[in-house]
Amino acid sequence: DARNISTSIVRDGDDYVINGRKWWITGSADERCQVFIVMGKTDPDGPPHRQQSMILVPRDTPGLEIVRHLPVFGYQDQHGHSELRFTDVRVPARNMLAGEGDGFMIAQARLGPGRIHHCMRAIGMAERALALMVRRTQDRVAFGRPLAEQGTVREQIALSRIEIDQARLLVLKTADLIDKYGAKGARTEIAAIKVAAPKVCLDVIDRAIQAHGGAGVSDDTPLAEFWAHARTLRIVDGPDAVHIRSVAKEELVRDRPWSA
Repeated sequence: DARNISTSIVRDGDDYVINGRKWWITGSADERCQVFIVMGKTDPDGPPHRQQSMILVPRDTPGLEIVRHLPVFGYQDQHGHSELRFTDVRVPARNMLAGEGDGFMIAQARLGPGRIHHCMRAIGMAERALALMVRRTQDRVAFGRPLAEQGTVREQIALSRIEIDQARLLVLKTADLIDKYGAKGARTEIAAIKVAAPKVCLDVIDRAIQAHGGAGVSDDTPLAEFWAHARTLRIVDGPDAVHIRSVAKEELVRDRPWSA
């Protein structure tokens, strides 16, 4: 809900003054990240989707403090996710992106393609997890024969292949719709794949972890880190519940002349 954004962006002559706190700001732990795109409210009493604006804030601006870096399930991303504090941060009015009230529009334009990129990475992680599971079950012997010869293990491998390819086809369909009609024209499919791909990824990774036993939850394989990233995907760029609501809303108004 974009209305929950509470950071304020207030016009003061030729400047804007920013006050607020942000966290899970990706990339900010890397010193090469020298400019932040900050979303805040310029019109708290305006229409719900016109209250927000985006503005550029250089890293070295007085009043901008990087409070801490936030690991995810104990893993620190290379470029980091951080908590930032803005205290009377002053930047020129020319740093405003587009115009006042355009923040939500800018965010939505980025979020569609951004969500499908997350799903592509989820498919890649699932493929890697399946490959590790196959290799492990072929090499590991238990009760006198390789794990891959156990019926339950073969079922887990088969289900993983089926689910990955199902998710991949939905990603491809969504990408094709974005190419043809833009993110707005593919909004239902974007919401659907944002729910489906992380779930498939988590299920496959979980099976791979199980096949590896203790090694699966250690740092000896990438599986534990994969799981941490995949679990986080169910929250980033909108939690599952929001996307499920969007898909259901579209389905409930779909024209079905044959159902009469």
